Amino acid sequence: MRNAILATALLGGCAAWAGAALADTVLKVSHQWSTADVRHKVAQIVADEVAAANVGLELKIYPSKSLFKPREQYRPLSRGQLDMTVVPLAYAAGQRPAYNLTLMPGLVKNHDHAARLVASPFMQELEEIMAQDDVMVLVHGYLAGGFGGKEKCITNPADAKGLKVRAAGKSFEQMMAAAGASITSMPSSEIYSAMQTGVLDAANTSSSSFVSYRLYEQISCYTPAGDVALWFMYQPMLMNKTTFDGLTAGQQAALRAGAAKAQAYYLAEAKKADEASAARFEEAGVKLAKMAPADFDAWREVAKTSSYKAFVDETPDGQRLLDMALAVE
Repeated sequence: MRNAILATALLGGCAAWAGAALADTVLKVSHQWSTADVRHKVAQIVADEVAAANVGLELKIYPSKSLFKPREQYRPLSRGQLDMTVVPLAYAAGQRPAYNLTLMPGLVKNHDHAARLVASPFMQELEEIMAQDDVMVLVHGYLAGGFGGKEKCITNPADAKGLKVRAAGKSFEQMMAAAGASITSMPSSEIYSAMQTGVLDAANTSSSSFVSYRLYEQISCYTPAGDVALWFMYQPMLMNKTTFDGLTAGQQAALRAGAAKAQAYYLAEAKKADEASAARFEEAGVKLAKMAPADFDAWREVAKTSSYKAFVDETPDGQRLLDMALAVE
């Protein structure tokens, strides 16, 4: 009887130890945004789905650049010092110039076009480049942006001529300069004061930044992302590939399922963010302008001789990658 009790205790102890061992698999997720941001919520959906699957895996999220600085996440991810991140891929363009295509004017027309782009051979090519750095994509996602003018509306290249403009990203600066604008580089957090003091006449940034930095207090005309938009930035949830490959099949499946749910949410919320920003500016009495397909095409023509040319000149295999992206209708 005593032996049976001991055996039961040992079995129970082994089971408890096994359960503890499984629960000890904790992965670190880093990003730069607050917990109210859609990109944090994307990571949280994956974390919640994994927890609900009860596969002995936990995702611990470090928001608000509490673990790594915004532009210093891709390298530790590729080295296995970080398990996951939600990050604009263009931040790593210094290491992989091809990533500049993920923040390139006129490459994405709208959110549905972005969804087709992430399912295209072009994105497969980018994922192969990421794999060389031991990085893989869990959740695809693009966010859009627009233009804001202090004194005038900006919908086409002619509108930008002679203005002092803050453009979001190197490729956008190249295009705006080619359109005749004077470029002033700064973080989006400084746009408000720069407009207030006359340093800027116009700015290009994300829909969420236009609202969160209260730019409706400084501009007279807002061109939000709509049926077409010029500014799109790819901001995926990435994972170290070796870490993923080291998980159990059940853990991998739980991550994939959570990622699929998060990706659908990301697309829906990205569209809502554009609509919400337009509504907020209209409520504040700011005039809303609309970019027409002809305006978009005109900007793309400017980009061809500026941003696109610079990318091809600076990037190995750049023309092929650019052509692949432009081929997605």
